[in-house]
Amino acid sequence: MTDAALSAVGGRPKRAPAPARRSLMLLYLVSIVAGLGVWHVIASGYSSFVLAPPTGVLNRLVELTMSGELPRALGGALQHMALGFLIACAIAIPIGMLMGRVRLINDLLDPIVNLVYAVPSVAWAPFIMIWFGLFFEARVALVVMMCTFDMIIVTSAGAQNADRKLLNVGRSFGASGWQRFRYILLPESLPFLFTALRIGAVRAVNAMITAELFLAAVNLGQIMKQAAVRLDSAAVLGVLAVLCMIGLALQEILLLIERRICVWRQGASS
Repeated sequence: MTDAALSAVGGRPKRAPAPARRSLMLLYLVSIVAGLGVWHVIASGYSSFVLAPPTGVLNRLVELTMSGELPRALGGALQHMALGFLIACAIAIPIGMLMGRVRLINDLLDPIVNLVYAVPSVAWAPFIMIWFGLFFEARVALVVMMCTFDMIIVTSAGAQNADRKLLNVGRSFGASGWQRFRYILLPESLPFLFTALRIGAVRAVNAMITAELFLAAVNLGQIMKQAAVRLDSAAVLGVLAVLCMIGLALQEILLLIERRICVWRQGASS
């Protein structure tokens, strides 16, 4: 069966018209402004040592940025976060796809995955200290540990939910295993794969700061610990705001890529 024939069988849908972004951006803006307003009202009832207002946090972030401390710390933090996330993807996606499509592999690995997933990821920090030390390798290992099992479970669910009728149609037309994977299984699993990537990205941000606080205090974790000793809540909240923005940016980037690739989902929902 030719690639062109398989594409025809799949009924490649036309690209759905892009949804209006203006109303979405307006909702984002309203949500952020409302959140900042609530924060300001609550902070006005406390000392700045206890809860700094948004303006104080912004001023502190500007100071940390102008001094170069925050950019250096952020650059170092993103290095082990990105490396750990890529390693987690390289492990979780193939294993998840195999678990979803091969019953024997699923029966062998599913109990192990669920047992490890049930253990809080931070509980592995002492073992990671023993195995990898306290520095870069240990931080990467903790990111991998905190991302992999979430991604395996979601990826496996996507592979299991692939439409069996479409796979049977491809098989009846003489499609090879690679063709069935490329034209049927992979497109069917893409929404789940992107969900796994979004979950993994947020977990990677979580693991990044956890590693920098629980292991050797470096980068953003060092800024937070030093600020806590000085009762500098503005700096602590500033780092938390940066982490929130990183997580939000990664989510939006992956959602944008998903909308560009999974065009048939937009057509189905319209």
